[in-house]
Amino acid sequence: MPATWPPRTVIRKSSGLRTLESALYRSGLGPVAGVDEVGRGACAGPLVVAACVLGPNRLESLAALDDSKKLNERERERLYPLIRRYALAYHVVFIPSTEVDRRGVHVANIEGMRRAVAGLSLRPGYVLSDGFRVPGLPVPSLPVVGGDAAAACIAAASVLAKVSRDRLMVKMEAEHPGYGFADHKGYSTPAHSAALAELGPCGQHRYSFINVRRVATTGGMQVVTELVGSGLVGPPEQHGEVG
Repeated sequence: MPATWPPRTVIRKSSGLRTLESALYRSGLGPVAGVDEVGRGACAGPLVVAACVLGPNRLESLAALDDSKKLNERERERLYPLIRRYALAYHVVFIPSTEVDRRGVHVANIEGMRRAVAGLSLRPGYVLSDGFRVPGLPVPSLPVVGGDAAAACIAAASVLAKVSRDRLMVKMEAEHPGYGFADHKGYSTPAHSAALAELGPCGQHRYSFINVRRVATTGGMQVVTELVGSGLVGPPEQHGEVG
């Protein structure tokens, strides 16, 4: 093993979903946690970040793990309970739209990754993040470009975050009918844009996003970037461990 390992530069997709993790475990740097986010580009709803620690051995039950964006909803829902069952530890963090507005998407994303790792019941020896450097972690870390398609722990975190957020957006549709949150999950689709123009933004919209801000200022509506005390926050953070 080269003395320069682990490399200090961004790693691009390696051959095999467990290659990078296996190398870290062999170097005595485990347990390895993966961290990923979902909802960064949505104009409504929370930013959801998950961290997940898988064991060093490949599990046949999780053989279908891949980037959550490449899996269909049925596949994600099938994998979700399996990841929660077989993961050594996991933690899911919900960053509400108000905090995204206050901090900005990128800062909120990095803060969410820090919270997700800090919430793990098992302290990792190394953290792999999907694409972004995460300063302030108490252990060594490495950003992996396309990480959710290159490391199983990141792929698992991606599925946890995606399913958690999608389920919340379905519930949000009942609380805020007419926007179609159950269908588009808060992203800027033509149907969402039409509903936004007709109904105006609700408390779950991100007023820092230009399409929401434009509608909010039309017709004399007031732009509100802080909805403290509204109760419009995500569910409690989720965490778990097995073994």
